[in-house]
Amino acid sequence: MTDTTDISAPWDKDNQAWWDWYVGLAENEVKNDALANAEPLPNIAIPSLDEVMAELAEPYLLANDQITFFRENGFVKIRDVFSPGAVLKLRGELIRLLKQEFEVDPDESAHDRFLSLEMIWPDNPLIRAYVLSPRLGQISADLLGVPAVRLYHDNVLAKQPGCGRTPWHFDDHHFPLDTNDVVTAWAPAQPIPIKMGPLAFAYPLDVHQLVDDVVFEKSGTGYDRGITKLFSQHNVSVNETPFELGEVSFHHNLSFHTASGNCTNRSRIALANTYFRDGARVMDAPTMVSGDWQKFMPNVKPGDIAASPMNPVCWPINDEQLIESSDTREQG
Repeated sequence: MTDTTDISAPWDKDNQAWWDWYVGLAENEVKNDALANAEPLPNIAIPSLDEVMAELAEPYLLANDQITFFRENGFVKIRDVFSPGAVLKLRGELIRLLKQEFEVDPDESAHDRFLSLEMIWPDNPLIRAYVLSPRLGQISADLLGVPAVRLYHDNVLAKQPGCGRTPWHFDDHHFPLDTNDVVTAWAPAQPIPIKMGPLAFAYPLDVHQLVDDVVFEKSGTGYDRGITKLFSQHNVSVNETPFELGEVSFHHNLSFHTASGNCTNRSRIALANTYFRDGARVMDAPTMVSGDWQKFMPNVKPGDIAASPMNPVCWPINDEQLIESSDTREQG
């Protein structure tokens, strides 16, 4: 182990600094092409908070072939998880939050950063409706085949116009949990055409075994290039397809994925919520790649069960949660 590959130290900066560091690990070709104009967003009625909560409390019945596909391939893309109005309401709120935090319009082409906000749900009733929604919790539990799931964290992700690739990675690096029953619901806040850089998934799920010997480097693009080379040598299949309005992808923590750069004039904004099997523990030695994990699980120590108040059970819901949901609607 060298200083370049030693990731044992905890992350000691903030969340945005983590993302600035991490996207810098991607290999990028230099491109000077003009940004493409994104298609106009539809002019439709925007639902109220009450209507969004009612929508996301309704179950979404998965087909058996969707569950089978996920378990074999490590990801699945599901259409119409959100209505178009719910997506655009989410986008409006995420843009407001990003402007407030970074003092910049995320759609401005002069800025090509990967912006991120985490742990928004505790203080924002609207975002809480999406993050703790019974629909996303139920889909996640059904895909994993577990009786109950908790929230690890929410993550607002904005890849601005001109921002480059996201490196090849799997989320097992990032979540300091002692289980592989972990899934991330990645919900775009607009359609994502190919030029905007949708998530791309390598499959089947066990392709992660091909890169077990590729050493993660905390600087440079060697890890990203090494994975790209191995996947090419083994003719690994990659799914890179557009996202329709309301389509949500769910990916396993062992699923290798990447995303191309955003070559449009609109930010690629998504809300990514990670859920895990209830009863999992924090691993003994989280690393810097786990980021600010103690922010997501306050007062939980390595070896403890991951069950802080910031990690509520999202499925199944109980009577107490139903009362809290009613209170939220009245406040909204």
